[in-house]
Amino acid sequence: MTDLSLSPAAPISPIRAEAARRALGAVFLVNGTLFATWAVNIPGVRDQLGLSEAQVGLALLAVGVGSLVSMPLTGGWTARFGSDRVTRVAVVLAMLALPPVLLAPNLLLLVVALGLLGAANGALDVAMNAQGVTVERRLARPVMSRFHAYFSLGGVVGALLGTLLVGRVPLLAHGALVVILTTLAGFLAGRALLPDLPAHSPQTPATTPQNRLGLSAPALLLGGLCFLGMLSEGANYDWATLYFRDVLELAGGNAGIGYAAFVAAMTLGRWFGDRVRIRLGDEVVVRGGALLTAAGLGLALLVHDPLVATLGFALSGLGLSNVVPVLYGTAGHALAGPGIAQVATIGYAGFLLGPPVIGFIAGQMGLPAALGIALLGAALVAALGGRAFALVREKRRAAA
Repeated sequence: MTDLSLSPAAPISPIRAEAARRALGAVFLVNGTLFATWAVNIPGVRDQLGLSEAQVGLALLAVGVGSLVSMPLTGGWTARFGSDRVTRVAVVLAMLALPPVLLAPNLLLLVVALGLLGAANGALDVAMNAQGVTVERRLARPVMSRFHAYFSLGGVVGALLGTLLVGRVPLLAHGALVVILTTLAGFLAGRALLPDLPAHSPQTPATTPQNRLGLSAPALLLGGLCFLGMLSEGANYDWATLYFRDVLELAGGNAGIGYAAFVAAMTLGRWFGDRVRIRLGDEVVVRGGALLTAAGLGLALLVHDPLVATLGFALSGLGLSNVVPVLYGTAGHALAGPGIAQVATIGYAGFLLGPPVIGFIAGQMGLPAALGIALLGAALVAALGGRAFALVREKRRAAA
């Protein structure tokens, strides 16, 4: 059974709690659509500006820097204003940050635009996951995997739109369509979100000793696992299309098939993830999923065939599907206060910094060798996951 022990928080209308669950699902969905829209347009932006793989890596690094600046600040903003309010603002800012990326006339302005996109998206990532913990506590049942399923579903929507539109309409027209639809949906959904629980509610776990960086041992290990898992996830998101286009030599919109297979499998895994967690337990889901990801990426990288590679990226998506949602849920219920934001920040550092690092390596050794970093990250999650969950269990026993 799942390692989470949930109990109801302050009384709230079941209708309102369910409305918040659906609304937050919509926020995750539009965020996934945003990321997918950028991912499928990376080749077009690269060609439009005449960038090398190393320059693409530099541009992607700006996303990571922007996010890492905003994420620690967002922890304070959510504590002061509430994750519901911060999510409402951040979702609109993130959507509006996409057009400048697609309009950038040179590398310098592309880096600036991607930095702003990263800052807005980083704030949204922290705030909406914090709101996810609040909704999960209010409902007193695991729902975090389903929220992340909506993010993946947004990725499928964005990838399919990209397959239809890339090469057929201008980049700006594609981006404008996505921004108009997602901004409206995100704004309307944000109105139904819930206020956070009091910091010292009965459901808030006791604090644990921290190091000089303000990190407890469970927060450090859970954050490290998130970093590795999201490094692998980010590599799939940002480099799958280029792998199919440049290495497997698929042209135009067909190059998005590997990305679509990845996000479709991830969506399916997350949609049923909460049931799997209850049946198998969180540790098995995380470690077993990481092993499946390593196997899938190995298959895709070793067998240079589009059909086999598509299967490999699908296995990678299925394996990664519940790694991060389970780690976020575990952090949300096992750590107090800033621990949740710390785990999210460390994790998204891997998601956002991993792809540019892979880009630099690809410029020297080739993309297949560089994507081996993602495979290694998944293998390390499987190897180190046992220790992280052991620390969480020790903490719960000490608090009992």
